Amino acid sequence: MNTSNKGIPSRILYTMFRVSDLERSVIFYEQVLGMKELYRETFTEGRFTLVFMGYSDAKNHAAIELTYNWDKDSYQHGTRYGHVALEVKDAYAACQRVSDLGATVLRDPGPMTYAVDETGHRETIAFIEDPDGYKIELIQAA
Repeated sequence: MNTSNKGIPSRILYTMFRVSDLERSVIFYEQVLGMKELYRETFTEGRFTLVFMGYSDAKNHAAIELTYNWDKDSYQHGTRYGHVALEVKDAYAACQRVSDLGATVLRDPGPMTYAVDETGHRETIAFIEDPDGYKIELIQAA
């Protein structure tokens, strides 16, 4: 039996979203979710721009890639895609902040009634939406 891990993935690098308005999306991820722009790549011949957003460096932590195709202004969401989950200290405060900034709260914060861990703890969750309709789950840290 080969015990080498050379062929096994070791971490999540990023999740990619196609966006219709790059600067609007960057502002959302910076101002609403508190991420920072990690780096930007422009591919003139391919007519697209990539912006990597995250909470820390992309070399050691997962990021979100915002892909802007210059010649496309809208996309349809597939039915298989779910959401990205982010941890927050206080889901109630986070949703109030999201709402105050004019972003959409899809599910107000509250307990997830069907998920109880072995200690009886119920996760507090909420759902928000980015400018292109991507769902983002906010999970309150235990």
